[in-house]
Amino acid sequence: MRHAAHGLLGRVLTGRMPGVPLSPEGRAQAERLAGRLAGRLAGAPVRAVQTSPLERARETAAPIAARLNLPLDTAPALDEIDFGAWTGRSFDALQDDPDWRRWNGARGLARPPGGESMAAVQARMRDHIEDLRAAHPDGQVALVSHCDVIRATLLLYLGLSADAYDRIAVDPASVSTVAVGDWGARILTLNEACP
Repeated sequence: MRHAAHGLLGRVLTGRMPGVPLSPEGRAQAERLAGRLAGRLAGAPVRAVQTSPLERARETAAPIAARLNLPLDTAPALDEIDFGAWTGRSFDALQDDPDWRRWNGARGLARPPGGESMAAVQARMRDHIEDLRAAHPDGQVALVSHCDVIRATLLLYLGLSADAYDRIAVDPASVSTVAVGDWGARILTLNEACP
């Protein structure tokens, strides 16, 4: 799941910037998402709820964990992409940056200045999901992360280049479901909106 809405959404590249809580709208989205998932997963073997360490993700995951009566675990692998020098800059200010244009034109090759590549995000997510499969072979795990981290993961399992990142929408408080096994992976749902 992607974290719910915050006050800087669509205006500032918050990245790993601290102190970005959910907006009132985002808190309402998180509660609706938790209710929807609790009903949907009732009786399903959900073994763990994990979240990115960032505040907006933790605030989204907390009601989910509470409704499922599970502890909330923080997983550094779910953290946002490290956008390096771009962290905290407005999208308007980034538009004239040639490195920004290069990043958005070739995510498979480019990297934010002082930041992390999409390939590095895919590698950490693949490793984390494999660890989860080993730890919970007979159940589901609910993960709360960030838009581009989820996109990178979905592209990895779809076998598509990171350059295709903009072909996948990952809205705030949305759910994408992936089944992963020894046989490979299958995308079951993509960007399901929270009503």
